[in-house]
Amino acid sequence: MHTTVGIVGAGPAGLLLARLLHRAGIDSMVLEARDREYVEQRQRAGILEQVTVDALRSSGAGERMDREGIVHHGIELRFDGRSYRIDFPGLADGRNVMVYAQTEMVKDLIALQLAEGGPLVFEAEVLAVDQPDGAPLSVRYRHHGREQVLTCDWVVGCDGFHGVVKNAIPEGLRRTYEREYPYSWLGILADAPPVYDELIYAHSDRGFALASMRSATVSRLYLQVPNGTDPADWPDDRIWDELDRRFALRGDPGWRLARGPITAKSVLPMRSHVTEPMRHDRILLAGDAAHIVPPTGAKGLNLAAADVIVLARAFTQLRQTGSTDLLDAYSDTCLERVWRAEHFSHFMTTTLHADPAQSAFDTRLQLSQLARIAASPHASAELAQNYVGVPIV
Repeated sequence: MHTTVGIVGAGPAGLLLARLLHRAGIDSMVLEARDREYVEQRQRAGILEQVTVDALRSSGAGERMDREGIVHHGIELRFDGRSYRIDFPGLADGRNVMVYAQTEMVKDLIALQLAEGGPLVFEAEVLAVDQPDGAPLSVRYRHHGREQVLTCDWVVGCDGFHGVVKNAIPEGLRRTYEREYPYSWLGILADAPPVYDELIYAHSDRGFALASMRSATVSRLYLQVPNGTDPADWPDDRIWDELDRRFALRGDPGWRLARGPITAKSVLPMRSHVTEPMRHDRILLAGDAAHIVPPTGAKGLNLAAADVIVLARAFTQLRQTGSTDLLDAYSDTCLERVWRAEHFSHFMTTTLHADPAQSAFDTRLQLSQLARIAASPHASAELAQNYVGVPIV
């Protein structure tokens, strides 16, 4: 089988790219190693920047998002027993974010792809990408125990941090930049209505905590924990008690989360990682295959969406004019945004978390930085503008 664009990975990046290409009249085929049920149940991000929301709407994948998603006009910072709200519209040119779980976005895109898009093959384990001289690229994959080959003009690796496509770029041409963090997140889903209207980011001497949501009846909550933590060591009551301690306010000692059954519990290690370049010849990388950010800045899913928006424009230009100008600029265009997001995510992470090795002096510096954000319209605006995301021009 032959296609113009072979897409490896049916996560948000691969599925959105396939959708955008379909709308532009460009044929593609998506290969996904996991089965559909697994892909649709992967718990990941839940905050969509305006750029991502607009792309879903323009691609015809925004109907359920607009019906069920929750628009957020800000976030709350809690530190030193105090609370401060960051107002997005007032500080970021009227822009907001949308709470809509990645699982739901993926379900919407899969349904559209299967109904009207190009082929989407689940349980297709990609083994290698070969680049014969002067011939189309070959993607070798195993499906239902049988090895098959997909030939394509271009291959886009949307197959994540451990994906195969990245390895098709010669090792001597790849540059890797990374940082591991000395803590993880214990994340839970709970059948409990959020008692807060917007996300709460809490700095405390006990460690970081984040209160998010999936709907009006489901809470998504996180605790900073040591690397290597076993979720089984955290029974439900211990989690709820610790969350209440970290969100505590001086002026409202009775503030508590609504409790309910915890339906999912997992530990998420944290890292920053960038692979450069994001293109080599006819092989391109997008999303987690090229970059990882710690989740504190809500950038991972949105960076993936931005990559494929830029890439879809480039393929559309090629189809309409024969020009490869945008494809040639793809890596540099995306990496500028990637490094801005890496910087912001690193800032949010190191400002809000308690490093096991940090001193009392380091903690006071964190509190000073948070107080500056609360007191300075310029500092608040910088945080808001980075959080809601930079428009793609």
